[in-house]
Amino acid sequence: MDFGIAGVAAITVICYLIGMGCKASSKVKDEVIPVACGVAGAALGVVGMYTMPGFPASDVVNAVAIGIVSGLAATGVNQMVKQLGGNKA
Repeated sequence: MDFGIAGVAAITVICYLIGMGCKASSKVKDEVIPVACGVAGAALGVVGMYTMPGFPASDVVNAVAIGIVSGLAATGVNQMVKQLGGNKA
């Protein structure tokens, strides 16, 4: 089964859930949530390179970069939903 770009979307979804978990925790400051998503994305990018056939990276540096961008995209999606919905929280 060839995941291809769907693997990148999966990383974004997982990082979004990690960000929501950080937001729900009173111990994690809001300022570090994007960093947590980026780091989680980097780790998931490397895992994806080794486990998903058709992953769009063939070396560790590109896998980390794809993961970081995917993790930060999760933060961007969260902010887009907030701002389009008029949520001030």
